[in-house]
Amino acid sequence: MAGLWCILTERDSTTDAHCEFDRLSIGAMKHLGLKLAFLLLALSFCRADAQTAVGDAPRNIAVSSRSSALLNAPFTEGEVLSYEAKFNKILRGIPAADLTLTVLPTDSPNDFTVKASAISKGTLLKLFRFSFEQQLQTSIDPVKFRALKTTKHDVQKDRVRDSEAIFNYVDRRVTFFERNPDEPMKAPRRIASSITDQTHDLISGLYALRLVPLAIGKSYDFTVSDSGLVYEVPVKVTAREMQKTMFGKIWCYRIEPQVFGPGRMIEQEGSFIIWISDDARRVPVRAQVNAPIGRVEIKLKSAENLK
Repeated sequence: MAGLWCILTERDSTTDAHCEFDRLSIGAMKHLGLKLAFLLLALSFCRADAQTAVGDAPRNIAVSSRSSALLNAPFTEGEVLSYEAKFNKILRGIPAADLTLTVLPTDSPNDFTVKASAISKGTLLKLFRFSFEQQLQTSIDPVKFRALKTTKHDVQKDRVRDSEAIFNYVDRRVTFFERNPDEPMKAPRRIASSITDQTHDLISGLYALRLVPLAIGKSYDFTVSDSGLVYEVPVKVTAREMQKTMFGKIWCYRIEPQVFGPGRMIEQEGSFIIWISDDARRVPVRAQVNAPIGRVEIKLKSAENLK
């Protein structure tokens, strides 16, 4: 979800409002694609062993066959979560984008894949005169729950980029390549960084949040790589609140990944909040991003094949 915010702040300006968009975003959000902590709930998010100060660790996922890769996880193959993002600034609740997260069927007990998509829509297209579509696919180690490979197809108006990040835990290095498909003879942009033994991308970071024990006052440190760069993201569980959702009114944990500020993923003032259901399924039902240019509200609109 934080990645959706970055999408909304990476366009060329064509109006005064759009100029403000760019002025705040070009430096602060450079190199940030789709943050989905959700999160990016993208985005997004988030020292990768996911241990608390008192040593709590994420639950292990049993792996013994094709069908058991997600046996003990709160999600399963075929789960589809669909969200709508709305932008609030001068006008309230402008439809901005649809965001979808899908746990794909797996043929291997050694990894599973989550696909994420974000597509602009509605008033956003008319107001800021730009469109975007991003498709991400993340391969995740179901035992250590770390990112193995990330691929991304990124379309921003007429600009198209394809990228890939490979996580090499033997050499402790992530290598990111980005190519322009319209210039096949041009060498790809390459960024390489050191990583820890358990590093997330933005999508695996979100799903890792669904595995860790949640309680008010707990805090976690996640190592997250995005576009070849690596960040340490503290995550705090700050409250347990009642939220109005598609499931009705339910109790949720309020989680605040620290992605804004100097040296962080987004080097400007702001806040990022995720609400995850306090039940066995640990569904991210809402996210909110606050920054000087406005607020983005992201809410779950539909869910399929929940465990």
